[in-house]
Amino acid sequence: MPADDVLEIIAPAEWTTPMVFNSPHSGHVLPEEFLAQVRLDARSLRLSQDCFVDELFGGCLTAGAPMLRALLSRSYIDLNREPYELDQRMFAEALPGHFNASSPRVACGLGTLPRIVAEGQEIYRGRIPLAAALGRIEQVYRPYHRALTALLNEAFQATGKVLLVDCHSMPASAVSEIQAAHERRIDVVLGDRFGASCDAGITEVVERSLMDAGLHVVRNRPYAGGFFTENHGRPRMGRHALQIEINRCLYMDEGRQMKSSGFNTIKTTLDGVAGALAAVLE
Repeated sequence: MPADDVLEIIAPAEWTTPMVFNSPHSGHVLPEEFLAQVRLDARSLRLSQDCFVDELFGGCLTAGAPMLRALLSRSYIDLNREPYELDQRMFAEALPGHFNASSPRVACGLGTLPRIVAEGQEIYRGRIPLAAALGRIEQVYRPYHRALTALLNEAFQATGKVLLVDCHSMPASAVSEIQAAHERRIDVVLGDRFGASCDAGITEVVERSLMDAGLHVVRNRPYAGGFFTENHGRPRMGRHALQIEINRCLYMDEGRQMKSSGFNTIKTTLDGVAGALAAVLE
Protein backbone atom coordinates (compact mmCIF):
# COMPACT_ATOMS: atom_id res chain seq x y z
CA MET A 1 0.00 0.00 0.00
CA PRO A 2 1.58 3.35 -1.02
CA ALA A 3 2.40 5.78 1.80
CA ASP A 4 0.11 8.37 0.19
CA ASP A 5 -2.83 6.03 0.92
CA VAL A 6 -1.81 5.61 4.56
CA LEU A 7 -0.91 9.04 5.90
CA GLU A 8 -0.67 12.72 5.13
CA ILE A 9 1.78 15.29 6.47
CA ILE A 10 0.22 18.75 6.43
CA ALA A 11 2.97 21.33 6.59
CA PRO A 12 2.71 24.96 7.74
CA ALA A 13 3.93 27.77 5.53
CA GLU A 14 7.00 27.80 7.77
CA TRP A 15 7.85 25.36 10.55
CA THR A 16 8.68 27.78 13.35
CA THR A 17 7.99 25.89 16.58
CA PRO A 18 9.27 22.52 17.86
CA MET A 19 5.86 20.85 17.89
CA VAL A 20 4.29 18.04 15.90
CA PHE A 21 0.53 17.43 16.00
CA ASN A 22 -0.65 13.87 15.47
CA SER A 23 -4.17 12.72 14.51
CA PRO A 24 -4.01 8.91 14.28
CA HIS A 25 -7.73 8.15 14.65
CA SER A 26 -9.42 10.66 12.33
CA GLY A 27 -9.00 8.60 9.15
CA HIS A 28 -12.16 7.37 7.45
CA VAL A 29 -11.00 5.24 4.49
CA LEU A 30 -12.26 1.63 4.56
CA PRO A 31 -10.31 -0.61 2.13
CA GLU A 32 -12.35 -2.93 -0.07
CA GLU A 33 -10.53 -6.05 1.12
CA PHE A 34 -11.43 -5.08 4.69
CA LEU A 35 -15.10 -4.52 3.87
CA ALA A 36 -15.22 -8.02 2.42
CA GLN A 37 -14.25 -9.45 5.85
CA VAL A 38 -16.59 -7.52 8.13
CA ARG A 39 -20.17 -7.82 9.28
CA LEU A 40 -20.81 -4.11 9.92
CA ASP A 41 -21.75 -1.27 7.59
CA ALA A 42 -19.50 1.74 7.00
CA ARG A 43 -21.32 3.94 9.50
CA SER A 44 -20.90 1.39 12.29
CA LEU A 45 -17.24 0.88 11.42
CA ARG A 46 -16.66 4.60 11.98
CA LEU A 47 -18.09 4.64 15.51
CA SER A 48 -14.56 4.52 16.95
CA GLN A 49 -13.27 7.23 14.62
CA ASP A 50 -12.15 10.58 16.02
CA CYS A 51 -14.36 12.41 13.54
CA PHE A 52 -13.12 15.87 12.47
CA VAL A 53 -10.27 15.92 14.98
CA ASP A 54 -7.73 16.73 12.28
CA GLU A 55 -9.83 19.78 11.42
CA LEU A 56 -10.33 20.78 15.05
CA PHE A 57 -6.58 20.92 15.65
CA GLY A 58 -5.77 22.44 12.27
CA GLY A 59 -4.76 25.70 13.93
CA CYS A 60 -1.37 24.09 14.53
CA LEU A 61 -0.45 25.18 10.99
CA THR A 62 -1.00 28.85 11.82
CA ALA A 63 1.04 28.31 14.99
CA GLY A 64 3.91 27.02 12.83
CA ALA A 65 3.68 23.27 13.44
CA PRO A 66 2.94 20.36 11.08
CA MET A 67 0.28 17.72 11.49
CA LEU A 68 0.55 14.03 10.70
CA ARG A 69 -2.82 12.43 10.12
CA ALA A 70 -3.96 8.91 9.33
CA LEU A 71 -6.13 8.31 6.29
CA LEU A 72 -7.37 4.80 7.08
CA SER A 73 -10.11 4.02 9.57
CA ARG A 74 -9.26 3.08 13.12
CA SER A 75 -11.47 0.01 12.75
CA TYR A 76 -8.98 -1.24 10.12
CA ILE A 77 -5.89 -0.65 12.26
CA ASP A 78 -5.29 1.26 15.48
CA LEU A 79 -2.00 3.13 15.26
CA ASN A 80 -1.98 4.07 18.96
CA ARG A 81 -1.02 0.56 20.03
CA GLU A 82 2.07 -1.62 20.19
CA PRO A 83 2.77 -3.12 16.76
CA TYR A 84 1.78 -6.65 17.77
CA GLU A 85 -0.94 -6.05 20.37
CA LEU A 86 -3.32 -8.64 18.92
CA ASP A 87 -6.30 -10.68 20.09
CA GLN A 88 -5.93 -14.45 19.70
CA ARG A 89 -9.71 -14.77 19.36
CA MET A 90 -9.53 -13.08 15.96
CA PHE A 91 -7.18 -15.55 14.28
CA ALA A 92 -7.24 -19.17 13.23
CA GLU A 93 -3.48 -19.54 13.73
CA ALA A 94 -1.71 -19.36 17.07
CA LEU A 95 -0.04 -16.02 17.68
CA PRO A 96 3.76 -16.04 18.08
CA GLY A 97 4.98 -15.89 21.65
CA HIS A 98 6.45 -12.41 21.37
CA PHE A 99 3.06 -10.88 20.51
CA ASN A 100 1.22 -9.07 23.29
CA ALA A 101 -2.08 -10.94 23.47
CA SER A 102 -2.88 -10.17 27.10
CA SER A 103 -2.88 -6.39 27.45
CA PRO A 104 -5.97 -4.70 28.94
CA ARG A 105 -6.65 -3.13 25.53
CA VAL A 106 -6.63 -6.53 23.83
CA ALA A 107 -8.91 -7.90 26.55
CA CYS A 108 -11.39 -5.13 25.69
CA GLY A 109 -11.22 -5.97 21.99
CA LEU A 110 -9.23 -2.86 21.13
CA GLY A 111 -5.84 -4.11 20.01
CA THR A 112 -3.75 -3.10 17.00
CA LEU A 113 -6.42 -4.75 14.87
CA PRO A 114 -9.61 -3.98 16.81
CA ARG A 115 -12.07 -6.82 17.34
CA ILE A 116 -14.95 -4.47 18.16
CA VAL A 117 -16.04 -0.90 17.48
CA ALA A 118 -16.89 1.63 20.16
CA GLU A 119 -20.33 0.29 21.05
CA GLY A 120 -19.05 -3.26 21.50
CA GLN A 121 -20.15 -4.61 18.13
CA GLU A 122 -17.98 -7.37 16.66
CA ILE A 123 -16.30 -6.21 13.47
CA TYR A 124 -15.54 -9.46 11.65
CA ARG A 125 -17.77 -12.25 10.34
CA GLY A 126 -15.30 -14.88 11.50
CA ARG A 127 -11.63 -15.43 12.15
CA ILE A 128 -9.17 -13.80 9.78
CA PRO A 129 -5.73 -14.94 8.60
CA LEU A 130 -2.79 -13.78 10.67
CA ALA A 131 -1.20 -12.71 7.39
CA ALA A 132 -3.87 -10.00 7.09
CA ALA A 133 -2.74 -8.49 10.38
CA LEU A 134 0.94 -8.72 9.51
CA GLY A 135 0.30 -7.06 6.16
CA ARG A 136 -1.46 -4.10 7.77
CA ILE A 137 1.29 -3.72 10.33
CA GLU A 138 4.00 -3.63 7.66
CA GLN A 139 2.11 -1.52 5.11
CA VAL A 140 0.28 0.92 7.42
CA TYR A 141 1.50 0.86 11.01
CA ARG A 142 5.24 0.94 10.41
CA PRO A 143 5.23 3.69 7.73
CA TYR A 144 3.05 5.86 9.97
CA HIS A 145 5.32 5.48 12.97
CA ARG A 146 8.43 6.04 10.87
CA ALA A 147 6.91 9.28 9.55
CA LEU A 148 6.07 10.53 13.05
CA THR A 149 9.51 9.65 14.41
CA ALA A 150 11.17 11.47 11.52
CA LEU A 151 9.14 14.62 12.15
CA LEU A 152 9.87 14.58 15.88
CA ASN A 153 13.59 13.99 15.29
CA GLU A 154 13.74 16.83 12.77
CA ALA A 155 12.30 19.29 15.28
CA PHE A 156 14.48 17.99 18.10
CA GLN A 157 17.68 18.17 16.10
CA ALA A 158 16.93 21.77 15.15
CA THR A 159 16.05 23.04 18.62
CA GLY A 160 17.04 20.47 21.26
CA LYS A 161 13.42 19.99 22.31
CA VAL A 162 10.14 18.79 20.82
CA LEU A 163 6.50 18.41 21.83
CA LEU A 164 4.17 15.79 20.40
CA VAL A 165 0.53 16.84 20.70
CA ASP A 166 -1.51 13.66 20.29
CA CYS A 167 -5.01 14.69 19.18
CA HIS A 168 -8.08 12.63 20.01
CA SER A 169 -11.78 12.76 20.81
CA MET A 170 -13.83 10.68 23.21
CA PRO A 171 -17.47 9.63 23.14
CA ALA A 172 -19.55 11.35 25.79
CA SER A 173 -20.33 7.93 27.28
CA ALA A 174 -16.61 7.32 27.98
CA VAL A 175 -16.59 9.79 30.87
CA SER A 176 -20.16 9.32 32.09
CA GLU A 177 -19.13 7.04 34.97
CA ILE A 178 -16.62 9.48 36.47
CA GLN A 179 -18.59 12.67 35.88
CA ALA A 180 -20.65 12.25 39.04
CA ALA A 181 -17.56 12.91 41.16
CA HIS A 182 -16.94 16.15 39.26
CA GLU A 183 -20.60 17.25 39.39
CA ARG A 184 -20.40 18.54 35.82
CA ARG A 185 -19.62 17.38 32.31
CA ILE A 186 -16.00 16.53 31.57
CA ASP A 187 -15.04 18.41 28.41
CA VAL A 188 -11.36 17.57 27.98
CA VAL A 189 -9.00 14.95 29.36
CA LEU A 190 -5.27 15.70 29.25
CA GLY A 191 -3.03 12.65 29.32
CA ASP A 192 0.62 13.09 30.31
CA ARG A 193 0.99 9.65 31.91
CA PHE A 194 0.78 11.29 35.34
CA GLY A 195 3.70 13.56 34.51
CA ALA A 196 5.94 10.89 32.97
CA SER A 197 5.54 11.98 29.33
CA CYS A 198 5.39 15.78 29.48
CA ASP A 199 6.79 18.63 31.56
CA ALA A 200 4.20 19.86 34.05
CA GLY A 201 4.56 23.43 32.83
CA ILE A 202 3.53 22.47 29.30
CA THR A 203 0.50 20.55 30.55
CA GLU A 204 -0.47 23.54 32.69
CA VAL A 205 -0.35 25.90 29.70
CA VAL A 206 -2.84 23.70 27.85
CA GLU A 207 -5.02 23.23 30.91
CA ARG A 208 -5.18 26.95 31.62
CA SER A 209 -5.94 27.85 28.02
CA LEU A 210 -8.84 25.40 27.95
CA MET A 211 -10.18 26.45 31.35
CA ASP A 212 -10.06 30.11 30.35
CA ALA A 213 -12.41 29.15 27.51
CA GLY A 214 -14.87 27.78 30.07
CA LEU A 215 -14.11 24.08 29.58
CA HIS A 216 -13.93 21.56 32.40
CA VAL A 217 -10.57 19.79 32.21
CA VAL A 218 -9.31 16.72 34.06
CA ARG A 219 -5.99 14.95 33.87
CA ASN A 220 -5.19 11.31 33.16
CA ARG A 221 -8.60 9.82 33.96
CA PRO A 222 -9.86 7.88 32.17
CA TYR A 223 -7.14 8.50 29.56
CA ALA A 224 -3.53 8.90 30.71
CA GLY A 225 -2.08 8.53 27.22
CA GLY A 226 -1.57 5.65 24.82
CA PHE A 227 1.34 4.17 22.92
CA PHE A 228 2.33 7.45 21.28
CA THR A 229 2.75 9.34 24.55
CA GLU A 230 4.42 6.38 26.23
CA ASN A 231 6.82 5.84 23.33
CA HIS A 232 7.76 9.46 22.63
CA GLY A 233 7.51 11.23 25.97
CA ARG A 234 10.91 11.66 27.61
CA PRO A 235 10.74 15.03 29.39
CA ARG A 236 14.21 14.79 30.92
CA MET A 237 15.61 14.46 27.39
CA GLY A 238 13.62 17.43 26.08
CA ARG A 239 11.06 15.20 24.38
CA HIS A 240 7.50 15.84 25.53
CA ALA A 241 4.25 14.13 24.59
CA LEU A 242 0.76 15.21 25.63
CA GLN A 243 -2.52 13.55 24.69
CA ILE A 244 -5.63 15.73 24.38
CA GLU A 245 -9.09 14.11 24.37
CA ILE A 246 -12.05 16.31 23.41
CA ASN A 247 -15.59 15.28 24.40
CA ARG A 248 -17.40 14.70 21.08
CA CYS A 249 -20.65 16.15 22.37
CA LEU A 250 -18.98 19.58 22.30
CA TYR A 251 -18.56 19.69 18.54
CA MET A 252 -20.56 16.94 16.82
CA ASP A 253 -23.73 14.91 16.74
CA GLU A 254 -22.34 11.47 17.57
CA GLY A 255 -25.35 9.57 16.30
CA ARG A 256 -25.38 11.28 12.89
CA GLN A 257 -21.58 11.64 12.74
CA MET A 258 -21.94 15.28 11.73
CA LYS A 259 -20.52 18.57 13.00
CA SER A 260 -22.71 20.48 15.41
CA SER A 261 -23.11 24.21 16.01
CA GLY A 262 -20.34 23.99 18.63
CA PHE A 263 -17.66 22.96 16.16
CA ASN A 264 -16.33 26.43 15.36
CA THR A 265 -16.24 27.43 19.02
CA ILE A 266 -14.13 24.41 19.97
CA LYS A 267 -11.88 24.88 16.96
CA THR A 268 -11.25 28.49 17.93
CA THR A 269 -10.38 27.37 21.46
CA LEU A 270 -7.93 24.77 20.14
CA ASP A 271 -6.40 27.35 17.81
CA GLY A 272 -5.67 29.31 20.97
CA VAL A 273 -4.12 26.27 22.63
CA ALA A 274 -1.76 25.80 19.67
CA GLY A 275 -0.77 29.46 19.84
CA ALA A 276 -0.16 29.30 23.58
CA LEU A 277 2.06 26.25 23.19
CA ALA A 278 4.05 27.88 20.40
CA ALA A 279 4.68 30.87 22.67
CA VAL A 280 5.86 28.78 25.61
CA LEU A 281 8.17 26.68 23.44
CA GLU A 282 9.98 29.66 21.88
